[in-house]
Amino acid sequence: QVQLVESGGGLVQPGGSLRLSCVASGFTFSNYYMRWYRQAPGKERELVAGITNTGGTTNYADSMKGRFTISRDNAKNTVYLQMSTLKPEDTAMYTCNARRITGLRTFDYWGQGTQVTVSS
Repeated sequence: QVQLVESGGGLVQPGGSLRLSCVASGFTFSNYYMRWYRQAPGKERELVAGITNTGGTTNYADSMKGRFTISRDNAKNTVYLQMSTLKPEDTAMYTCNARRITGLRTFDYWGQGTQVTVSS
C-alpha cells in the first residue's frame, strides 16, 4: 500500500524554524521526483520545492528561496523540508508529493499534509 506520511508541523513564532519530514512506503522511492506543496485558506495550492531522484538538483519558489531547503535520504525513504526565517504568510498545510513519469502514464502520490502556523 502506497503511503506518504508527513510530520513536523506545528506552531512557531515569526523568524523561527521548523523541519518537516515525509516518509514514503509502498513504492520505489528512489525512482520518484519529490516535491513539497502548500495551501493556505483562500489561496491556490503552490509548489514550495522539488528535488530530483538522487537529490542532485533542487528547485524552489521565489518566496521560499534562501529560507527553505529540500533534501532527501533514499536509504530512509524520506524527504525533508527545512524552513527558516518563517513568516506569517508561510502559514499553510504542507503536503509532500511523489511523481514518476513513464511512457505509460504519470504516477502521482500525495500525503495528507502537516499544518504549519506562524504566529506571535
